Amino acid sequence: MYREIIKDLIKWKNNNRRKPLILTGVRQCGKTYIVEEFGRNNFSNLVVVNFEQDRSVSALFDYDFDVNRIVTEISRLKKADIIPGQTLLFFDEIQECPKAVTALKYFCEDLRGLHLIAAGSLLGVALTHKNISFPVGKVNRMQLYPMNFKEFAIACGEENFIQTLSDWPFDREIPDLYSVPMKKLLDDYYIVGGMPEAVKVWSETHDYDEVTDVQNEILNDYESDFAKHAPLSEVPKIKMIWNSVPVQLARENNKFVFSHVKEGKRSADLEDALEWLIDAGIIYKLCLVEKPELPLSGFANYSYFKVYLCDLGLLRVRSGLSPKTIINGSGSFIRYKGAMAENFVYEELVSIGKSPYFWRSGNTAELDFIYDGDDSVVPVEVKAADNTQAKSYRIFCKKYSPQTGFKISRKNIAENFCENTRTINLPMYMTWNIKRYE
Repeated sequence: MYREIIKDLIKWKNNNRRKPLILTGVRQCGKTYIVEEFGRNNFSNLVVVNFEQDRSVSALFDYDFDVNRIVTEISRLKKADIIPGQTLLFFDEIQECPKAVTALKYFCEDLRGLHLIAAGSLLGVALTHKNISFPVGKVNRMQLYPMNFKEFAIACGEENFIQTLSDWPFDREIPDLYSVPMKKLLDDYYIVGGMPEAVKVWSETHDYDEVTDVQNEILNDYESDFAKHAPLSEVPKIKMIWNSVPVQLARENNKFVFSHVKEGKRSADLEDALEWLIDAGIIYKLCLVEKPELPLSGFANYSYFKVYLCDLGLLRVRSGLSPKTIINGSGSFIRYKGAMAENFVYEELVSIGKSPYFWRSGNTAELDFIYDGDDSVVPVEVKAADNTQAKSYRIFCKKYSPQTGFKISRKNIAENFCENTRTINLPMYMTWNIKRYE
């Protein structure tokens, strides 16, 4: 299946100053598949070392960090030539071999001509919680996310629609010829989400029940990871936070509140458990900025935040929403549709490299997302339906005069001005293309 990250991997391959690459991402988002696909299509040969499937290979890193010796022994074990410039060496599930993580420093210093990628399902957790010596400054890093809407549409055979909309002018209304099928596809994405296995099953069967079975399996795997990989004392807390996420998202003021996880619990009791879920890539943290100046990271309040789930389809299942309620826009979906729209836009923004925050002005105004633009902060207001009336967006524009902003909804594309801010009404199914209109 098509993944946008392939373009970045090719750039990495062709960069003479490249370093060993660490690829992170939530479990089952497609890391192994994409690296192996990249290796087969762009190198003479691919050599895979999976430290989870073959734990004995870790012994190669016990003696010393002579990378030429290590490569020679791997070559003999795998009965495959490893030639710098021609071979992709792939260390999968590298978190199972901490010394292999440390060795990346020496691959960078002594064998940079060899293309080496390391990945792992819970690598983020391992790097934070297992006291692994991380090779700071000696590696490149990339993050793989679940498939965004563009990738989903292409997987569903709608690449022609994506190509047509990729250079769509903001002053031309999108006709029903395109908007109707794209809205239908968006509903499907709300149900299926972007986990590659779920997308594959959907593209092959168009059976919502089979998709839901896959999603439940993934969720069960995540819960198994809690017990298997988290500190024993944190497991009950992780489960409590995990169970509270859909409920907290559905609240009108969806700031994450620790006391709502369990009555009487304070942030100090639950912070480590929350960070474990963030490090695992299962949930995302969206922090508050009250003074929106560049760079936003310098003005963020990291103790005041919202959380979103890594995948919209998994959020649907965790929220108990049936496909029928989403298709009809009825029942319990009415309660969750605002949260799901926000979760969708957040996923789309991070998948294209944005680092969003949210803005609040006391108790008078709150803007769903803001992110760093080239010359000014870019405000984004999300509406779950066609209504684009946005009081908070107007207050923000009046106060800070950003150059460009967006109202994302199910409404058609259009350009207008809010105060002095050029404002694009962007259909939700075109969020992946937001950079074009900045």
